[in-house]
Amino acid sequence: MAHGLESLVIRHTHRVPSPRGSAGQGAVAARQFDAALASVGFKLSVELLERLSGLSEAAVVHTARRTLATVGEMVGDHVRHNAYFIDFPANVPDTEEFWMRCVAKALDDGAARENVLTQLTQGVLNLLSLPAYGRYQHTYEEMLAAQDELIASAGDRVTVLHLGRELDAELTDLYLALAGSTTPLGEDDLRDLSVLAARCAAGPQPEAIPVRENRAVVNAARLTAGAGLLLDTVTDVLRLACVLSGGDVTLQEPTRFRALSRPVRRALLAGLDTVVAASPGKLSDVHAHREPFKRLGERLHPHEYPRWPHAAEVFAVARGEKEARSFESRVEERLDAFDVLGAVRLLASAPGRLFRALDLLLRVAADQEERDAVVAAAVRAAPEVSGRVVLSVREHLHNRAAETGAPRIFVNRRGRAWVSPDHRPPVPAADRDRLIGALDAELRRRLPAPGRLLVDPDVLDVALPLSGRATASGLGVLPRGSVSAVGGDELRFFVYWKESARRTDYDLSALLLHADYSTDSWLSYTSLKAVGGVHSGDITEAPDGASEFINLSLDRVRSTFIVPQVNIYAGEGFDEAEESFFGFMVRDGEQKGRPFEPRTVRMKSELRGVGRVALPLVFRREDDGRWRAKWLHLYLRGISSANRVEENQLSVSTVVRALVEREQLTVGYLIGLMDRDGTTVDLWDGTPVPDEPVMYVGLERPDGLHPASRVVTPGNLRDLIPG
Repeated sequence: MAHGLESLVIRHTHRVPSPRGSAGQGAVAARQFDAALASVGFKLSVELLERLSGLSEAAVVHTARRTLATVGEMVGDHVRHNAYFIDFPANVPDTEEFWMRCVAKALDDGAARENVLTQLTQGVLNLLSLPAYGRYQHTYEEMLAAQDELIASAGDRVTVLHLGRELDAELTDLYLALAGSTTPLGEDDLRDLSVLAARCAAGPQPEAIPVRENRAVVNAARLTAGAGLLLDTVTDVLRLACVLSGGDVTLQEPTRFRALSRPVRRALLAGLDTVVAASPGKLSDVHAHREPFKRLGERLHPHEYPRWPHAAEVFAVARGEKEARSFESRVEERLDAFDVLGAVRLLASAPGRLFRALDLLLRVAADQEERDAVVAAAVRAAPEVSGRVVLSVREHLHNRAAETGAPRIFVNRRGRAWVSPDHRPPVPAADRDRLIGALDAELRRRLPAPGRLLVDPDVLDVALPLSGRATASGLGVLPRGSVSAVGGDELRFFVYWKESARRTDYDLSALLLHADYSTDSWLSYTSLKAVGGVHSGDITEAPDGASEFINLSLDRVRSTFIVPQVNIYAGEGFDEAEESFFGFMVRDGEQKGRPFEPRTVRMKSELRGVGRVALPLVFRREDDGRWRAKWLHLYLRGISSANRVEENQLSVSTVVRALVEREQLTVGYLIGLMDRDGTTVDLWDGTPVPDEPVMYVGLERPDGLHPASRVVTPGNLRDLIPG
């Protein structure tokens, strides 16, 4: 279990918990460990190398084994990446030539010949029936022997591993950071929080747990530990019941509630009773989740516990036996009567809901007097609204152009995206600008004055992580909407998947678009070559795991956009497969090497969305010829089977256009607000390293910073979001 916890710390923080062991002469082993890390794109910090050098060789080897296994999985090097074409990216044939080769081999195969001849006479040939198609024709070892060794490059990725504190201290810090996050966590982070909460429930707790899903996960651990529950709405109890049943804590998917033990039933009913007794108006929250509450009532048997009558009222409202008007219905009643001022007065008691309704209120207001009242109410309520909501509304207003017609993009909690025309009338520019000014002032008030602030210029275009669900787990992953530079001569995509129970065929493709988002060409199993690019070949099953690659020479690509995608052609979804991940590598032109070289990997992210087409990111060639990536983390519904790039090119280009042309609030925006009296902001190139404590914001933690410095990197970027 300790190894799993150490791995969790390394993944989240890039710190190795302080290695334990007897003192000794471990310098040689430590240098060997550092060299082994370099082969997968990592290195030891000076402090960590010194710490290991003072331990025994056995202690160093013990730490090295565990750490190498963790970082190998982080970068995708824990599996074998074979390629269908053994010489890839060299000697990839034209598509038709390759198919004819497969047919010729099948005709020479006595077992397959008759079936192939029959198909050919009928004029339709199933590629999957050809013995040489879709299955590796060589071993992994044969592929390695056919490839030249990778030539080291100064441009290869180097991720520094730093020395952490003792394991217990690191786990406590990570628990406090995740539990107290001001933004929702992604699914993997929620699972990690569950592990940490089980260990840390009896220890120090965050001052507040503002995100409801986090609170439910923590409550599940507190229930097991016998600690008091943190509840202030009836929905908190519903979420807790979902966690206890292994269901969806976000309440987006239905949960099949398990039979609960009597002590757990008592705890949940007592919690409901306390919440409703303190604030009967909270019964109105039941309406938003009536069906789940009814199903939960069938498991809790509230009639068996007459001492908690207020808990029974919750289920009476869910069944329609007791009236409890919802807050939303009262707001809608006023808006239906065109009583904007009445709606504003009502919403003033719920600042977060007021902010989410601002666009609607400004659009339906009858005159300037009513719009002034809406703006004034928002300014008064702003100090009571969470920083995440303030930032979300600020970003929304920034993207509300005066003219209508631009498409709207919608993304749900699981990354499913869709686009629709925007028929809303515009928000009056003067009112929008007044609100933007007020929100900027409120955010500036909340942000810290860190004294000296060092900023890596590469982090300025990273989008603020207003939700952990706007990203994916992995290495080098940035929030949706972030923009980052792409160097190197060659860009190589990879996908790996391993099926769980049935034949599963994922297809890696790349759609190449003109500047107006129209299709130029594509790379896929039906088009193995395009200008500047080649595909590694189609693999159609993955009982032992399979990989596909696309290689692009960036100086030869004539398109403006490159949109990699993973299509599910057959079998298990991304959330059903035993494992599935996507990533990209960047190489200099002469580096050679295997199809997969871990130290050239710039990004590796898990594929876990519910759609049948995954869109991780898009690459755009700028006017100066340089390429930049914009992160998408989107999934399209697709069709149940046989998803192909040529069939979904229109829907993909529409979604890409909607997100590319939307502007996100970035780290640079917040840094601009922090640049005021009392703070010195330096765009820092890494030298010299200051002696005093500073606040540092960048893509990687620099080596040698003062230990009392506050460091913000993508792993804890949510810490920038004010509460």
